[in-house]
Amino acid sequence: MYRLLFLTALVWASATQAAQSVDPSVLKALNTAQAAQQQGNYSAARRALDGAKAAPDTLEQALLWRSRGYLAWAEGNNAQAIELLDKALKSKHLDAEQSATETINLARLNLVEKRYKQVISLLAPLQAKANEEQLQMLVQAYQGAGQPAKALPLAERYVKANPKAADSWLQFLVSMNAQLKRYPAAENWQRQLLKRHVNDVQQWRQLAALEQISGKPERALATLRAAYRKGLRFKASELDNLVLMASAADQPWQGATLLQGMLEQGYLQRSSAREERLGSLWWQARDRQKAVQVFQQLAKNSGSGQHWLKVAQLQMEQAHWKAGLAALKKAEAGGANRKTVNDWRRWAESELSFAEDSNLLSNR
Repeated sequence: MYRLLFLTALVWASATQAAQSVDPSVLKALNTAQAAQQQGNYSAARRALDGAKAAPDTLEQALLWRSRGYLAWAEGNNAQAIELLDKALKSKHLDAEQSATETINLARLNLVEKRYKQVISLLAPLQAKANEEQLQMLVQAYQGAGQPAKALPLAERYVKANPKAADSWLQFLVSMNAQLKRYPAAENWQRQLLKRHVNDVQQWRQLAALEQISGKPERALATLRAAYRKGLRFKASELDNLVLMASAADQPWQGATLLQGMLEQGYLQRSSAREERLGSLWWQARDRQKAVQVFQQLAKNSGSGQHWLKVAQLQMEQAHWKAGLAALKKAEAGGANRKTVNDWRRWAESELSFAEDSNLLSNR
């Protein structure tokens, strides 16, 4: 509201400066409306403006449109304010200073109404000399219009010119670069945020997440290690989410590498659920030997028929038929579904018999 009152005062001041060329009756109406609006008497302000007469295509008409626009804005009628200020601007009767003011205010109103294309149309021609607020509006408009690639250069320009720019600018650069899968750039901006907040565990976690999703689990692990050396600690759920992020991004090898590193270094406590996730990730990454090692240890610890079934399947996928049959025997003893075990046993025995016959033929 303070800003709106200030802007309204500018409107009246500019009208007063143009008094020599404005019809006295219109000027009187503008001054009367100003006094009423500043007192919060919007109906009296409207009556004063409605009572003024202006010839078409004149400065007086443009000033009345503009004043009615600010009155509508003060009343919370943004749509009408946009319409009236747009008319005043397009009239071409306002001087350069007035036009510049109305362009920015129209952009503010359109941004509030999420009319992003209109904001871009108004501010894009000014971006070379835009100030912080104007750049913020233009960046937000490009983002809202689904054009983040156009917003990024503007945000980068501002931050490079203003090294002490607010965190929100850096956060935007991290977010947009990550959204566009420009991970090295996102990591770079995140490191700058981290330098500002070296004791904020969330900044470390965010950097590790970016390194993880960009396919560098070793660097993510090194980032976590550096945070631990500083005495910072992560919630187990946060670290689990880093692994889940890899799964969601179809990066099982990266997820398995990170999870194994966190378990080995004690950042996460070992549990049956995490070990199963580790085995499944190695399996998905087609590193069946590592998956066998994980599930075999799980099966030995739990005696679970389901764990031994996974060992059997992994062994048979590698054509290790005897090892597969041995695992099936333990799966049956561990309570696995008998039909499933028998079906797999028949398949393994058939493949083993075929392999042995083939070896006999080749040795003749």
